[in-house]
Amino acid sequence: MNGIEIRNLTKNFREKRAVDGLDMTVPQGAIYGFIGENGSGKSTTEKCICGLLVPSGGEIKLFGKSYKDPEVRKKIGVLIEAPGCFPNLSVWSNMKLQAANLGIKNEDEEIRRVLRLVRMEGSASNKFKNCSLGMRQRIGIAFALLGRPELLVLDEPINGLDADGMRIMREILTELSHSGVTVLISSHILGELEKIATHYGIIRGGKMIKEMTAEELSADCPTYVALKAGETQRAEAALREKFARVQSDGERGEVRVYGADASAVTTYLYRSAGIAVSEVTTRKISLEEYYADCMKEGR
Repeated sequence: MNGIEIRNLTKNFREKRAVDGLDMTVPQGAIYGFIGENGSGKSTTEKCICGLLVPSGGEIKLFGKSYKDPEVRKKIGVLIEAPGCFPNLSVWSNMKLQAANLGIKNEDEEIRRVLRLVRMEGSASNKFKNCSLGMRQRIGIAFALLGRPELLVLDEPINGLDADGMRIMREILTELSHSGVTVLISSHILGELEKIATHYGIIRGGKMIKEMTAEELSADCPTYVALKAGETQRAEAALREKFARVQSDGERGEVRVYGADASAVTTYLYRSAGIAVSEVTTRKISLEEYYADCMKEGR
């Protein structure tokens, strides 16, 4: 079963179409990285899924049922933009209010459970206004986890975090996924997303332009040899005679050779053209580079 299934979703704001015939499939238990430029329709799509906006057209199913189904709505936890907390109240008091709002029984036990999950059990007495950005983001996750939801919708939860905050967030989301929770997460920090996502969706201009698994992304992102030489243009010309895929990267001042071994590339270059390599590394195309290429193809 899929956690989220969307077909031909549209959302209009007067004359503007923010989401345009979007299809999306998020398998149950996946961490789905939702990627796109500002204004591409990510947040609008998420708000439609959560019932915060009414779609202009299309169909949304969660766990095989309409997203409007009252039983399905109980399975969703949401963090879009920022948690709605009272700044002068403690973390615990804010959690108590949210638990009461949700009608949760055994609320103290449930609050302790979610605070442990987000590594905030030692900060329950802190006033919300005194919490760091990373702590506030984790409090937002804790809010979303109250009531044991089966689907989490998170809009930019790692933006603005330091390295330690990102590591903690990765651990939290991975643990949740392993426990069967489906996570839909949007982020502009693609390097972090690449470390945890099992599936990806790339949106542009309100349309889904590509969906793939992490394995499919890896297959589409080959390794390459990046080298620098004193005569870059001559080195590139020589390498094109031997290797099938050669590209130059003017910004880095290097030549890339795909599907080849570093020693084979440098040896061939020296023997065929007498060009010595000053620097050579083997890399793999990152999610960020892949995404940038997708955006270029669409322009």
